[in-house]
Amino acid sequence: MSTRHVVIETHLGPITIVAKGEAIAGLYFRHHVRRPPQETFGPAISDSTDALLSEAACQLCDYLAGRRRQFDLPLEAEGDSFQRAVWDIVKSIQCGGTVTYGRIAEQVGGRGLAQRVGQAVGANPLCIFVPCHRVVGSNGALTGYAGGLKRKRALLEIEEPLAGDVGRLF
Repeated sequence: MSTRHVVIETHLGPITIVAKGEAIAGLYFRHHVRRPPQETFGPAISDSTDALLSEAACQLCDYLAGRRRQFDLPLEAEGDSFQRAVWDIVKSIQCGGTVTYGRIAEQVGGRGLAQRVGQAVGANPLCIFVPCHRVVGSNGALTGYAGGLKRKRALLEIEEPLAGDVGRLF
């Protein structure tokens, strides 16, 4: 499987998108918590020479500009079965919505799993594409985000309903 990556400049800072074969396998900020070593990303290429990375970069830029609400990309995250179950639930959180760690824990086996859910969310290698920024604390507070809380807030603000719509996300 050919692993390669592209780095795009955004208002949130540089973002690295990693592809393995025919799927997107990673999205990382420069100072991302749990960012894999650079050498695992494969060679840096121009997004204009790789159709998959080009499409991923285009969709990400459209999302960050508020022109896109969901992604249509082949995604393949490496993780254990529990992590994958959590990430599948996170993928289903609609743009403009939030869900608590406890609610996800209930869906995967019980509220007692909330800490383990938090660990799985934190290990998500496809942040933004698998929107872990939409997972919040039990009281709605912004907690933990591998890209930092400032970025989490910025991503939620992009998705916030227009003024006059029902309440704030956070």
